[in-house]
Amino acid sequence: MARVVATPAALGAIEHLTADVGPIMFFQSGGCCDGSLPMCFHDGEFVIGSHDVRLGSVGSSPFFIDHRQFEAWKHTQLILDVGVGDPEGFSLAAGEGRHFITRSRVLTEQEQAALEGTGPGARG
Repeated sequence: MARVVATPAALGAIEHLTADVGPIMFFQSGGCCDGSLPMCFHDGEFVIGSHDVRLGSVGSSPFFIDHRQFEAWKHTQLILDVGVGDPEGFSLAAGEGRHFITRSRVLTEQEQAALEGTGPGARG
């Protein structure tokens, strides 16, 4: 059970993007669009705070979330996908005219219990 997963479209975009620019990372903040647009950066370009939470990896790329956003969303699994349109802010594109987007689904009680036993690690 993973706290974050990616659709085939997102995995394909990650593969192409990393082939073009090298390693990347994702950060899910709570600032924009109800938190549905993750930011994609060159790996290490965005400074992770000591309280931010690493949810896991998508493809070969680490995926972090703001600790306040994690508290609000800890009962969900995040699903990285690709949407049509240019990315917002400083995020890397998911391809020509595409951006990364986050969807979510509510975890079952059993999934939540399993994840609470392991907990995500923070990087600071």
